[in-house]
Amino acid sequence: MKVIKAIEIEKEYFAKHPVYSTMDPKYTGTKSLTTTLSTVFFQHIKNYLPVIIGEIKEKVKDCEDRLKELGPALPSNSTDKLGLVWEKITEYTENFKNSISGKYDPKRSGVRQQELSGGAIIKLMFNELYEDISRGPKASYDYTDKDIDRAIMLH
Repeated sequence: MKVIKAIEIEKEYFAKHPVYSTMDPKYTGTKSLTTTLSTVFFQHIKNYLPVIIGEIKEKVKDCEDRLKELGPALPSNSTDKLGLVWEKITEYTENFKNSISGKYDPKRSGVRQQELSGGAIIKLMFNELYEDISRGPKASYDYTDKDIDRAIMLH
């Protein structure tokens, strides 16, 4: 059945029906239904679209904040990738050297340390050992330089 024929049958039905025939024709039929539903749908969209847009903006901001926390994007070409690897290796070796030597490293200062680092402890132990040795009796105290030279030549 064609749409035009269906609309004509529908008009005839509402015109001959005992209850619906007494109603205003603008409240009956498919055209009235589509107009009313379109108006309700439009109002619904009009009321909730700002809320949806706000939620989308909030989600976008959250995603951007998380991306900032992750840091800059990884390089895409091989030259930049190689540069990044070298940069990270250099940074690692510098951190390792600073840790062993007990040197202050501002990159590690974000972590509150109540104790000395490994390198600082080693340096402190060597200094204490050196002080003990330099103050105490010398191992060669009983030997002359000539005795030491003879021992070296023999061995």
